[in-house]
This record gives sequence, structure tokens and C-alpha cells, in this order.
Amino acid sequence: MSDPLTEQIISTAIEVHRHLGPGLLESIYEEALCHELTLKNIPFERQKEIDVVYKGRTIKGQRLDLLIQSGVVVEIKSVRHLEDVFVAQTLSYLKSTGLHRALLVNFGAARLVDGVKRISL
Repeated sequence: MSDPLTEQIISTAIEVHRHLGPGLLESIYEEALCHELTLKNIPFERQKEIDVVYKGRTIKGQRLDLLIQSGVVVEIKSVRHLEDVFVAQTLSYLKSTGLHRALLVNFGAARLVDGVKRISL
């Protein structure tokens, strides 16, 4: 199933990776991706705080790297290989927000297309 928004986000991330390559800090990729999203007029929120509810108690302190158009969570990594814990983290973001789509983007991959994982609930 085609998803134009996630396709647009992925192509934007590929543009960033094409210019910067692997090996930088996550914060550098986040800043560059935000700049590229702004250039493309794609609305986003950066480091968005979300609440986790545990047995009726709201716990603060969780942050999404990016929330694109209020509908897609983007988690940014810069590691050699994506670990299962990163997928679990991203799934927990979806559960906490009630959203259904996320992208786990690993800028540490040699080819970014190999470093993108679509996650949905």
C-alpha cells in the first residue's frame, strides 16, 4: 500500500543522507532533516513531548524526534545496525500517541534506503 507522506519523508531523508553521508551524530541529521522539511513546506514538530500513562498515572519525559503533519512519528538513529530495541521504542511511541505510522531512520547505514524501517500498528 502506497503512502505518499511517508514516501515524501523518506525521499527527504535520502536527500540529507546523500549530502552528509553516514557517521555523524543523530542531532546533526535531525537538524538537517528539519531544514529540508522546512524547505519542502512539510509541517513538523521537533522533540515533541508525549506522556506515558501507567496505571492511570501520567508520566512525563518522553520525546519524539519528529512528528510530521501530526500523523507520522520519525525516530532518528545513527548506528551501525538497527537493533530490536529501537523498533520497540518506536512502537511504544505509537502506542503512547495513538498514532499508527512511524519511520525508523538510521542515518548510519551506508545506503539510507537500507536504513529505513516502516512501523505501523
